[in-house]
Amino acid sequence: MSIEKDIQRMQEITTLLKSSDTALDEAMKLFEEGVGIAKRVEKQLQQMEQKVEQLIGVSEEQEAIVESFEP
Repeated sequence: MSIEKDIQRMQEITTLLKSSDTALDEAMKLFEEGVGIAKRVEKQLQQMEQKVEQLIGVSEEQEAIVESFEP
């Protein structure tokens, strides 16, 4: 699932959990699903953050090389 779809599902789960019509067993299943989604999204965001840091680091290194190479 994409992060966008995960967030959308989390919003659906939140709405269902706020509803007083949700049975306790169903609420527990929804809560468990939500926790799983939250962990998955956190992991994906950490991976994206690492990728961005790598890209920024490479960009900064290339600029430093170009600047120091001027004759």
